Amino acid sequence: MNYFRKILRFAGPYKKYAYLNIFFNILYALFSTLSFVALIPVLQVIFSKERVKYAAPVYKGFYELKDYLQSYLNYFISTKVEEHGEFKVLLYMIGMIITIFMLKNLFNYAAMFFITFLRNGVVRDLRNRLFKKVISLPIGQYSDKTKGDTIARLSSDVDEIRNSFLSVLEMIFREPLTILFSLITMIIFSVKLTLFVFVFIPVTGIIISRIGKSLKRSSTKLQKEQGTFLSIVEEALGGLKVIKAFTAEGIFEKKFAESKDRFYQYSNAVMNRQNLASPVSEFLGIIVIGVLLVYGGYLVFVEKTMEPSFFLGYIMLAYNILTPAKAISKASYSVKRGDAAATRVLEVLETENPIEDKVDAIAKNTFDERITIENVSFKYENDYVLKNFSIVVPKGKTIALVGQSGSGKSTIANLVTRFYDVNEGSINIDGIDIRDLKKASLRGLMGMVTQDSILFNDSVRNNILLGKENAAEEEIIEALQIANAYEFVMELPQGLDTNIGDSGNKLSGGQKQRLSIARAVLKNPPIMVLDEATSALDTESERLVQIALENMMKNRTSIVIAHRLSTIQNADTIVVMQKGKIVEQGSHDQLMANKGTYSKLVEMQSFE
Repeated sequence: MNYFRKILRFAGPYKKYAYLNIFFNILYALFSTLSFVALIPVLQVIFSKERVKYAAPVYKGFYELKDYLQSYLNYFISTKVEEHGEFKVLLYMIGMIITIFMLKNLFNYAAMFFITFLRNGVVRDLRNRLFKKVISLPIGQYSDKTKGDTIARLSSDVDEIRNSFLSVLEMIFREPLTILFSLITMIIFSVKLTLFVFVFIPVTGIIISRIGKSLKRSSTKLQKEQGTFLSIVEEALGGLKVIKAFTAEGIFEKKFAESKDRFYQYSNAVMNRQNLASPVSEFLGIIVIGVLLVYGGYLVFVEKTMEPSFFLGYIMLAYNILTPAKAISKASYSVKRGDAAATRVLEVLETENPIEDKVDAIAKNTFDERITIENVSFKYENDYVLKNFSIVVPKGKTIALVGQSGSGKSTIANLVTRFYDVNEGSINIDGIDIRDLKKASLRGLMGMVTQDSILFNDSVRNNILLGKENAAEEEIIEALQIANAYEFVMELPQGLDTNIGDSGNKLSGGQKQRLSIARAVLKNPPIMVLDEATSALDTESERLVQIALENMMKNRTSIVIAHRLSTIQNADTIVVMQKGKIVEQGSHDQLMANKGTYSKLVEMQSFE
């Protein structure tokens, strides 16, 4: 219920729909009870063998309300029958019953109509908040999580909350009020008979709760397994070329089948426990109805303290309690299933973001002097990948970072852009620690081109406009020309408006990389971070991309992480890294003259 309350906080903007739902549910519950009470006078007319003229009764207080109602009903019917005849009175009463049932169902529809806006509104806001949280959390947050699990939380878990928690909102007033109004009427009719109903409700509740103890645990397994098979699907689609090339279809089919088998077993366990609620509650209800029939028959035929029409009306009211009681018992199962889903959703929503703007964070829109990386140490998990690392990048200069894989080059790019925070030391821009800057302001100063060209399933135009949302056509074309991409884009079927497919798979590697560069050029930032931007390209594509990079880096401050050393020979300073430390630095000519690590790396690549 703690999770239920947390989810209900999202209902705040939709309070008016909740109030309207409550109002119409009260009317529904009232008319649901009246629909059965209205049958009593009909039974009186149909089953009465002789008509006795009754005098108008006198009300003597609440404790004699049942006798008063019974006497007044007899008086009313006998008077009307005498005036209009039995058949005509019966027609009037049937018309009244039809009207009551019509109003009852109209109020029921109105209640469901308004709760729909609340349910769907909460789901929309919950998904929006969840997605906002997902993309705001640091990249490191997802290093040990699968994409499929995150997708499952956004899709199936939120759907489960709608189908369980939020469906309970429909009955949170309606079913209890129906039971309440029915019980009040039943107490008026017979206190003795109603005592049996009060015994039945808690006994049913205890039995139902015992049956459902393990439901939440099974539901959690079910939702985790859904994340697993979504991950398998996502990985299989992403690596389809590799799967086909290695004829590994069978391996992935087996993995998916095993996951679906587990999902099948968990689904069966959850559904069978949930399905047990309705028959158990109905069976217990029928037992109580049977007891009421026996005891009520005694009151009618032996004690003669209750008229048959009132007794039949009482039995119908008692049965009227069974339907909402079953709904409540099923709702308790739904809450347990929703509890498991809400746990997973709220786990993301309540995750603290370790890389947040400070309260007094500064907005900086210009880069004037230098980037200073001072005594920085950093580790992703246990082992440090950078140790007391320090460099200065003056404005307008190009600094290249080279070294073997695992030397910490890409980590510098992640730290400068504040995808991660340093463990020790500091990174400053114009003397201001980047942790004191607003993240949007910091990243607004930087453009980034990575080894993997990250493009989206959209048009060329919209992919480039990520750099500057409101850019004019002329600016887009200029960015494409600088990135050496204008010619091939214009040759596409719809030019700028051509859809490039999922991850840009309709383009070659070099074309994708040049679009990534055009996007960075359009942003026009004072600082560029290039993380092995040409390492995945063939020689021809590399030449075209390198020209584009050189065009882009003119008059900009650049940090270049390079695998192919031929691409950074013109850098102002080349920093050679090994196991998170600087082993040498200088210009290309100086380092070659030193005959050190850099010289050996160049010779190895030249030989290759």
